[in-house]
Amino acid sequence: ERITQTVEITKHVVDIEEKGVKLRLTIVDTPGFGDAVNNTECWKPVADYIDQQFEQYFRDESGLNRKNIQDNRVHCCIYFISPFGHGYGQPCPRCWQGLGRGLAGRGSPGSPRRLRPLDVEFMRALHQRVNIVPVLAKADTLTPAEVERMKNKIREEIDHYGIRIYQFPECDSDEDEEFKLQDQALK
Repeated sequence: ERITQTVEITKHVVDIEEKGVKLRLTIVDTPGFGDAVNNTECWKPVADYIDQQFEQYFRDESGLNRKNIQDNRVHCCIYFISPFGHGYGQPCPRCWQGLGRGLAGRGSPGSPRRLRPLDVEFMRALHQRVNIVPVLAKADTLTPAEVERMKNKIREEIDHYGIRIYQFPECDSDEDEEFKLQDQALK
């Protein structure tokens, strides 16, 4: 009998104050996501958690005492994409187990792929619920040219699969050039 690994949801709360503005930042970590042999609907606990937080906020807003409502909604998902593996050819069978839904056959042998089917399905499941910011994990281990190539390929795949991600706003025209360059690099 196989033991199925579950996605654990861990909350970390940090109070931040900058220039007199107080902010309570809650980081929700999901260790175990995608680690099981069968990853069928492994994003479900994350989606359920996000939905529960919205429902709780709605109930609090609809109540009589709305002065001390805590906003525990998830506003942003920073989704780390591995730069290693799944780069060329046929998909890894472990990742495809239980994930089909029309993804098979996309990307012929030799065509580079950066998103695993699991990444695609997770982002598809959440992009209607929360802002997704895809981040190339461990980018410091790659050359600048490799980072640029991977970012472009990931953007193409995200567009191809119709996944909506957070779009950083444009810089104000009065910002200095260094800030504008940093902003452009983030996009």
